Amino acid sequence: MRPAFSVLLLTTLIGAAQGLFIALFLCELLAPNAITPNFLIGGSVIVLLLSGLGLLASFFHLGHPERAWRSMMMWRTSWLSREVIALPAFMAAAFAYGVAHWMALGHTLLIGVVGVVLSITLFICTGMIYAAVKVLKEWAHPLTLVNFSLLGSASGMTLAAAYASFVAPTLTAPLAQAAFVLTALSLLTRGAALVRNAQLSPASTLQTAIGIRHPHIVQKAQGAMGGSYNTREFFHGKSVGFVRVIIPAFLVLSFALPLLLVLTLPLLAFILQYAGLLAERWYFFAEAKHPQNLYYQGNS
Repeated sequence: MRPAFSVLLLTTLIGAAQGLFIALFLCELLAPNAITPNFLIGGSVIVLLLSGLGLLASFFHLGHPERAWRSMMMWRTSWLSREVIALPAFMAAAFAYGVAHWMALGHTLLIGVVGVVLSITLFICTGMIYAAVKVLKEWAHPLTLVNFSLLGSASGMTLAAAYASFVAPTLTAPLAQAAFVLTALSLLTRGAALVRNAQLSPASTLQTAIGIRHPHIVQKAQGAMGGSYNTREFFHGKSVGFVRVIIPAFLVLSFALPLLLVLTLPLLAFILQYAGLLAERWYFFAEAKHPQNLYYQGNS
């Protein structure tokens, strides 16, 4: 599949925002004496900023952005529609959480619980958009949902540690330790997905597609002189060498370096981790082999 940069930004930015909000709520719940309202207010602003940037990026993936509101109409059957509803709801909860602390309105823990539930709901909706696509075997697995949730939580917790290092230093160590654990878990589950997908075999071949059992079938032309939607949207267009390089690149940036740095330099750890997650998300899309590429990929 062709990775759209707008979708890479959307999924990584809102994932970090969701993880950061969960971290803020846990700080208020477990260490109320170590935080100040300003810490939670500022964190809520960052959550809204990341979520807003992700939402803005998503509009660049639409052919007709003015019709974006229609995307929520199929919420009964579409995970994408559910995500479109869950994201603004999560942003509203984060806004209410920040305002409640700013104005000392009380009931902040209750608002936080709502925000965490919406954050988890958004993780599920985003992950299921891809896990529910049965034709793409690389995605149609529970690890897809697990990895979207863990990677977002890990990046958000790393960001929380970086933020705390400037605003609430006493919270830096426990948040960094939590980020370390989440990043390590993410490495295990993402590694498991890589191993699983490397062992997949295609359900279809050129022989089964056209009903001819001859062992050597060669495509001479795809029936058109120029490119088409099929050649552009269902294949990433990069070389085999590029794809091979990006795997160790995102493993080092997303996991190895953050694990080494998060306990001492959380801000640098987050910057490197986010860059790695962009590469990881690119590979997530590029790794998916659409069956139609049996016909088009070789001549695209």
